Amino acid sequence: MRHPFRDPARPAGPSRRTVLAMACASLATVPLFTPSHAAAASARATGLDDPAKKEIAMQLVSSAENSSLDWKAQYRYIEDIGDGRGYTAGIIGFCSGTGDMLDLVELYGERSPGNVLAPYLPALRRVDGSDSHEGLDPGFPDDWRRAADQDPQFRRAQDDERDRVYFDPAVRRGKEDGLRTLGQFAYYDAMVMHGDGGGLGFGSIRERALGRARPPAQGGDEVAYLHAFLDERVWAMKQEQAHSDTSRVDTAQRVFLNEGNLDLEPPLDWHVYGDAYHIG
Repeated sequence: MRHPFRDPARPAGPSRRTVLAMACASLATVPLFTPSHAAAASARATGLDDPAKKEIAMQLVSSAENSSLDWKAQYRYIEDIGDGRGYTAGIIGFCSGTGDMLDLVELYGERSPGNVLAPYLPALRRVDGSDSHEGLDPGFPDDWRRAADQDPQFRRAQDDERDRVYFDPAVRRGKEDGLRTLGQFAYYDAMVMHGDGGGLGFGSIRERALGRARPPAQGGDEVAYLHAFLDERVWAMKQEQAHSDTSRVDTAQRVFLNEGNLDLEPPLDWHVYGDAYHIG
């Protein structure tokens, strides 16, 4: 079962077209690689964006969001979990009431015009910001599953929106704060649950943590800062009844931190909602 853990505020982020333009501009100025350039690029990629560590991140989040390590089975997931955000669906819990599902289906429509979900775009625009199913029932859940099962473009769109809205911003901010893989994951999981905004969102959690401890980029101790961040994350979770079970922090991330496993090196053992998980 997916748990209702994300702040209803619509996640902020640059548009896809802006991201593409920035990427193209960057590529135009990239010099030819030499061995030293390759080594530097590899060093910059070390962290949660390393493919093996990213796979771990997907499994950790899925253990909390879906009670399963099989995150790839969640492309077809969709249900209304009664959290006021309408339908929750896909690998990261895109919600019809928070805008990220609309962004996803719009991207899918750009890449695959006339797809099975395209007819629902007007309804998704109308229900954005509410828990309404108006215009989505009864066919939307079955068509979502059909798209996930039959069209790799839809699965790819879910991957890309996950990265654009949640994963890439979390890793970037974690690296800017001088955090290693575990800290980058703590940022990512917070963004997945709370969104990137103010209120109880990631931005406010980070600001409160910065009021208590300095991150490594500011000369602080990484372990002390991450404990402060996780403390503030737990506080934010407890402000809403739906977030009151804090085990995804207490018996998962905090376990790795107390073990000094700042690089999320397997083997990893943790519990979420009383269930035990292991990555060897």
